[in-house]
Amino acid sequence: MDKIIRATAADGFVKMAVVDARDTVERARLIHACSPTAAAALGRTLCAASLLGDAMKEEKGSLTIRVNGGGPIGSVVAVSDTEGNVRGYVENPQLQLPLRSDGKLDVGGAVGRDGMLTVSRDLGLKEPYIGSTALVSGEIAEDLTAYLTESEQVPSACALGVLVGGDRSVRAAGGFIVQLMPGADEALIAKLEDNIFLMDQLTTILNEDGAEAVFAQVLRDLEYHIVSEKGIEYRCYCSRERVEEAIRSIGPEEIENMIAEGKSVDVSCQFCDKVYVFTPDELKELRQA
Repeated sequence: MDKIIRATAADGFVKMAVVDARDTVERARLIHACSPTAAAALGRTLCAASLLGDAMKEEKGSLTIRVNGGGPIGSVVAVSDTEGNVRGYVENPQLQLPLRSDGKLDVGGAVGRDGMLTVSRDLGLKEPYIGSTALVSGEIAEDLTAYLTESEQVPSACALGVLVGGDRSVRAAGGFIVQLMPGADEALIAKLEDNIFLMDQLTTILNEDGAEAVFAQVLRDLEYHIVSEKGIEYRCYCSRERVEEAIRSIGPEEIENMIAEGKSVDVSCQFCDKVYVFTPDELKELRQA
């Protein structure tokens, strides 16, 4: 089962969260028929959104990460509820680039670096809270680290990874965020930096040993305590009622133009690709509502 685990260490000066999201990212890959490169880009962004969304305090809020670096993959979008359940899409899911010289998927080349990573928090108020930062690499993890440090003023380290097998299925996916609280001393910072530098590849740990082993490597030689663990999944909140509301919002004149064509209208959800069909008679009812 996919999950988010949170822990504290060093008398509360370190907070860390790990997400194990193989099934979630595999579901996203299947829904959108993603190439390996697109699956990695979308999967990393979904994991990032899950970690940040689960950290929100509001019960019915949501968090959206949008990455657009001007690359051939287009925008990558992931949305999380406050329980860490996510949904998302990528504009060009079939894009596939050659592997990098080190044999890894070229997510940075697909996303590009000429753009922004934007985080929008909907807290149930009239306007969402929006923060953004310029992309550093397009590899997502480095960009999220820059966002947390620059926009939220929280010293952070982040790693995100998706391992895609030869059959294109997702073998492992997940990530972690480790953050330092005010007052953390330089020796603690140096220790964490050394541990992260020396740790095994994230997807290897997740694939072979599981999420709990990530804590053991990142927080090596530090006493830590698991404070929470919860399941997450790929979860879309679309419904026929929500689609009806969206159609009404375009106005009677536009609905009338749709009716005049005399054909049923198909509306597809960006997040789960479910198709909702509306006949001309149903459109007439929406126009009058």
